[in-house]
Amino acid sequence: MTISFQDWLSENGMEIFATRLREAREARKMTQARLADLLAVNRRVYNRWERGSSVPQLDTVVKIAQALQMSIDALVGLEEPKAPKIHNPKLQALYEQIDSLSDEDQQALIVLMDSLVTRTKMAKLIVG
Repeated sequence: MTISFQDWLSENGMEIFATRLREAREARKMTQARLADLLAVNRRVYNRWERGSSVPQLDTVVKIAQALQMSIDALVGLEEPKAPKIHNPKLQALYEQIDSLSDEDQQALIVLMDSLVTRTKMAKLIVG
């Protein structure tokens, strides 16, 4: 017998999903409105997910996990969520402020960080 994702979630952890969703969003210092906008869903619909009164479709759960940078297993309660692993305290403090940047500034930061990581990889290849 096949069971839909919504039925599975309703039977196995709708409350856990709602709690994990709220906790992950708050940990990233995002508002419900901001996350709803990122997911391109109605804010009221998103609010129902956090209250546990409804569940999203599986494709939306995938988008949520990606937006919150966590696994689907952690989001639905099958594993514990993992904290970001940034060991430099100053960098961690800056990381916690990233969501307050505009989308344009976030994109610029992505380009900058990508170029720095690429440069480091290239330097290791040359030296190595």
